[in-house]
Amino acid sequence: MYRFVLSRLAALVPTLAGISLLVFLMLYLVPGDPAQIMLGERANAESLAELRAAMGLDQPFHVQFYRFFTGLLQGDLGRSIRTHEKITTELFQRFPATCELTIASMFMALVVGIAAGLWAAVRKGKLSDLLSMILATAGISMPVFWLALMLMLLLAVYIPLFPVSGRLSTHIYFEPVTYFYTLDALLQGNFQAFGDILWHLFLPALTLGTIPMAVIARMTRASLLEVLGEDYIRTAWAKGLSQRIVILRHAIKNAFIPTLTVIALQFGYLLGGAIITETIFAWPGIGRWLFLAVQARDFRAVQGGVLLLATIFVLANLLADLLYAWLDPRIRYDKK
Repeated sequence: MYRFVLSRLAALVPTLAGISLLVFLMLYLVPGDPAQIMLGERANAESLAELRAAMGLDQPFHVQFYRFFTGLLQGDLGRSIRTHEKITTELFQRFPATCELTIASMFMALVVGIAAGLWAAVRKGKLSDLLSMILATAGISMPVFWLALMLMLLLAVYIPLFPVSGRLSTHIYFEPVTYFYTLDALLQGNFQAFGDILWHLFLPALTLGTIPMAVIARMTRASLLEVLGEDYIRTAWAKGLSQRIVILRHAIKNAFIPTLTVIALQFGYLLGGAIITETIFAWPGIGRWLFLAVQARDFRAVQGGVLLLATIFVLANLLADLLYAWLDPRIRYDKK
């Protein structure tokens, strides 16, 4: 098992290096001049040349990439062209908001999706199975932006139950420390703020988690039905074991292996889909920050944000690989 873990960790190094190269290359080839954006259209040629030299934009590609990569190893992603703040500082302040939204969305997707998939598999061919799969298909088919607008219209306008923007009401005093609002509120014992944070979090989390919820439900149902047809499951039935024991002790563990792949991929989808959700709900996370950076052609900010999201996606897939080996020892590569 240790050899398998070490091999997967070693594979991260070239993967992350390749990601950094691709991110830098894509933005290097994008038309546009950051110096022109910073100084404006009326800037003269001398000012533009001085700023390009100061930013290293007049250097060859390999020199620029070397400066970018060495800065990356030192935790320095440069400064934002739009706000002139350090990109690492802005990521530190905005990543917790996206992380909270992603975790809440994935929690909803896992709880509802796995429960619906198990229920549909156990009651295969019945009305509840049909209704579950119809709802799952509808959930996959709905675009995120349309679902967000419909939820806002229904649960914030017609039935004013939830707010439509922000992370916290303006009348509540709250001083963040780690910028994970839920954690900070609990550590400070500010339960009023904690409740208000969850109140603001519900609608965007539900919007973002609907499609992964539907995908997980369909995969859980398909995997469990396949496992229930295996010989060892028939043997368990023949022994007279109850349905609960057969499913919980023998079937779920093996059926969950394909579902892990979907969960890891959907986690990456949540990070990418958060751009749309955060923009609609004015959620101050990385997604909305990246949207504004793209609009302003803030190349350095886009580089930092995309690199962070890609790294998290790779780490999520690594975690899924390790969970495979834990659930099914046959996957491990440390056999002697």
